[in-house]
Amino acid sequence: MKYRRLGKTNLQVSEIGFGAWGIGGALWGATKDTQSIAALEKAIDLGLNFIDTAYFYGKGHSERIIGGVVRASNKQYGSQLLVATKIPPKNRVWPAQADSSIGDVFPKAYILDYVQRSLDNLGLPHIDLMQFHVWQDSWAAQDEWQETISEITRQGLVKHWGISINDYQPSNAIKALETGLIGVVQVIFNIFEQTPRDLLFPTCQKLDVGVIARVPLDEGGLTGTIQPDTIFAADDWRSHYFRDNRKELLAERLEALAKSLEQLETPFTNLAEAALRYCLSDTRVTTVIPGMRSAARAEQNCAFSDGTLFSQADLKSLEPHAWARNWYE
Repeated sequence: MKYRRLGKTNLQVSEIGFGAWGIGGALWGATKDTQSIAALEKAIDLGLNFIDTAYFYGKGHSERIIGGVVRASNKQYGSQLLVATKIPPKNRVWPAQADSSIGDVFPKAYILDYVQRSLDNLGLPHIDLMQFHVWQDSWAAQDEWQETISEITRQGLVKHWGISINDYQPSNAIKALETGLIGVVQVIFNIFEQTPRDLLFPTCQKLDVGVIARVPLDEGGLTGTIQPDTIFAADDWRSHYFRDNRKELLAERLEALAKSLEQLETPFTNLAEAALRYCLSDTRVTTVIPGMRSAARAEQNCAFSDGTLFSQADLKSLEPHAWARNWYE
């Protein structure tokens, strides 16, 4: 496993992080905690040290699973694992709306409450990285949130703060970054969604802000396992994400992408590997957080952090595969 510096936090994090939405026990179909724990333990054994979760992933269930594994690991090996979590919006609206007020989404008392809830769920003395789970950059200059997170940091409850940027709105956090209070951003970035490279990544590089690339596999679309005849369980939210003719549209895109991938200078074994290497090949990205709900998937994903990166020519050849759409709507 390779490690990168998470911007001005100076934390050294594994290039492959653990995306923990899927182990929360909600929206992803049947999930077994024993299987989730096995996936976490396998990833940790392979050198992964960064785990990203959120209170909203099963209303704290994901946090509680992670807390148990982290406490056991830290007791056995000493403190080495880093946990990031997120405060959900008070109004439960994703993404944050342009006309929303921060008082309706992240008032002071609410921020304090959810920091404590996450601490209780994790059972840890502090949170390495706390993120706002939505954001609207019109809030950036307001004093209350700035004073609140500064107070929590002084108390030692949270070490660093970040923003999980709204889906497909990568520039909607730049003003917040300019306050100097946000050290990390989490953003959708993959072969299909390349727009963070335009404004966000250069800003992060200038301000020394760490970057967490989420949805690197396009919710499974970039694994090669979802076909036009794939059927998702009724309680799996991907039945909505890949609804109507979207699986057919995906198949067409993947057919075109396969032809470009065949021409790459850098070798790879499968589509998922190519997708993760694509993210890591932009060195402004600190870590990539694919979901891992089995030990086998954890082993596969962690193996891709071996220092092999696509060349600039490879990355250039993949630019035409950017695909502007929002399937979360």
